[in-house]
Formats: sequence, C-alpha cells, structure tokens
Amino acid sequence: MYNNNMEKLHNPVLLSEVLAGLNPKPGESYLDLTAGFGGHASKILDVTQNYKDSILVDRDEFAIEYLRSKFPSDITIINQDFYSTVLQLFECGKTFDMILADFGVSSPQLDREDRGFSFKYDSPLDMRMDRRQKLTAADVINKYSEKELAHIFATYGEEPVGRSHMLARVIVTHRPIHTTKELAELIRVRIHGYSKIHPATRVFQAVRIVVNSELEQIEKTLPLLPKLLNDDGRLGLITFHSLEDRLAKEFLKNATSHGEESELEIINKKPITAENVELVINPRARSAKLRLAKKRH
Repeated sequence: MYNNNMEKLHNPVLLSEVLAGLNPKPGESYLDLTAGFGGHASKILDVTQNYKDSILVDRDEFAIEYLRSKFPSDITIINQDFYSTVLQLFECGKTFDMILADFGVSSPQLDREDRGFSFKYDSPLDMRMDRRQKLTAADVINKYSEKELAHIFATYGEEPVGRSHMLARVIVTHRPIHTTKELAELIRVRIHGYSKIHPATRVFQAVRIVVNSELEQIEKTLPLLPKLLNDDGRLGLITFHSLEDRLAKEFLKNATSHGEESELEIINKKPITAENVELVINPRARSAKLRLAKKRH
C-alpha cells in the first residue's frame, strides 16, 4: 500500500514546463490520462479548483488507491487504460480545457520491488501496469519463440538486428527464467560494449512495451485527443524514448499540417526537455520530452 510519503518519492517530470504550457486558469476542466500519483494533477487543480469537471485516469491499482486518498471525492478517478477511457469520453461527447498524457513508467512503479519493472531488485518477471491483465513479462520471456523475441528486441528495444537474434537465442536456451535479476545477469554476461547503461535496459524496455501494449495504446489514442478539447484547449504529451516521441511528433505534424482546417496548433516548435536543476533532483527526467499544442477555433 502506498502512503502519503509517495508524493515525496515521485517527482513529476517537467512540472514547471507543463504548468507554463497548459497555462491552467480558475474554473477550467482537466483530463489527466496517466495521472499516476497526481504530481501534475495536484498543481493544475490547485489553480483551476474545478474538481467536478476534471478526470484522472490510471490503470495501476496502487496509483488509483493513492489518488482517491489524495483528491476530493467530487473528482472522477478511472482505473482503466487511457485508450479505453478516451474512447468512452469521445462517445459521450466530453470535452476539456486541458489534457495531459505522461507516457512514462512512474518512479513508484520502478521502485516497487514486486512489480518487476526494474532489474535493481530480484523480482518476479511481471511488468504489468494493470495487474488485472493476464500477460506478464514471464510469459513473453518464457513462451514467445526465438523469432518473436528477436523481433521484439529489435523493434521495441531498438537493439541491432544481430544482437537481437543473439539475445533471443541466449534467452530461449536458458529458459525458464523466473526473475528480473536472472534475466539481467544472463544478458550482462553475454553482452559487452555499453558504457552508460546496463546491457539489459533495452530488453526490459522492449518487454515492458509488449506486456502493456504501450505503443498500440498511444497510436490509437492520439488521433482522438483533438476531439476531446474545447476551443483553445491545450494538450501536453510527455514521452520518454524515441518510439513514443516519434508517434507524438507524427501525430502533431498531421494534426497541424492542413492550414486553416487543422485541428491543432503547435505551441512549442521543438520538444521541451528538463533543465539541469531538475536533472540533479530527478535523473529520470533526462529522456523526457514535452510537446504542446492547442485546439484551433
């Protein structure tokens, strides 16, 4: 169970930049598609004070538990993936003045030993953001074919093709693999050449993306977001790796490339990244990129 110290443990990335870009005003409505532990939401709602017209979404049951303890009872909190939620809101005709989607894994998820997101602990291979779903990292690692694993590592981990096939072969040869440390150590002893990151980092990213259908969720969700914005409504998208950012960049390019008929207008031409001051406090912000747009009249 998460407690009130969670806010201290979780530093929302690019907080001042999000506040400046979304520019919340009293009375405005807000949709947070990945509310996590409410870091961004709390600061935005402090300004708007409009809880009844705002919605917080997360598919992590522990985040939901914390959000319900943190925010007033008149705010809507939804325990569901963001694509399903956006689809329902679109069908109901709901619109908002601000929408934020922070596509990263939260620090409490990474730091909680039993979640299996990190090889810092010797944990079961899990990686589910929503623990109600059946597919786990253990299923991917132990049941997928060598060819499927190689494709996953190359596509979602952006590993070189040759290395992806070698990694897949090593994993298949040593199955079953039960824990994060076991998988990370197996990769570490086989791979050399990374100086800045652990050699298992990209494999873990790839498996996590597959387990949670992360890119599919983003790709299906983005085109619906302009429909959920009021005129002059602002949209913020935070990405953490090139695959996510490519989807966000292409979506915004398409949504703003039709002149007067465009649905959106870009607020920042280049993605906003963390300042050195934030990186000292929160090193995980180093790969974060914020893209902002607003709804055209």
